[in-house]
Amino acid sequence: MSNKAAVLFRVVAVAEAFSWAGLLVGMVLKYVVELGEGGVPVLGMVHGVLFVLYVGTTLLVARPLGWRATTLLAALVASVPPLCTWLFEKWALRKGKLDGPERLAHGGTGLFVERGDRASAAGA
Repeated sequence: MSNKAAVLFRVVAVAEAFSWAGLLVGMVLKYVVELGEGGVPVLGMVHGVLFVLYVGTTLLVARPLGWRATTLLAALVASVPPLCTWLFEKWALRKGKLDGPERLAHGGTGLFVERGDRASAAGA
């Protein structure tokens, strides 16, 4: 379950970040360059839907991935500033937060095995 949860979270996090970027470009075109709407109504709606999807997905995958309350809170806070969901996703991947609590015992990716886990990774 944790691999599916991690893939779902990663896809939604990156999509939300890209929607933020698109909305920011649209807002620059609308308010700074003054080229009309600049796609802001459509991009705003897409970003809003992806924002809600990100928050829901984060709450949904926190338990299967074994996140503590602090990790969950950081993931939720990352949804507010532009592009921070992508930064959180990269951090979570690097720290092994997307592998689940039993990542090495049950076939987790173990991409970033910490020093204390090398002995158990070699034996697994």
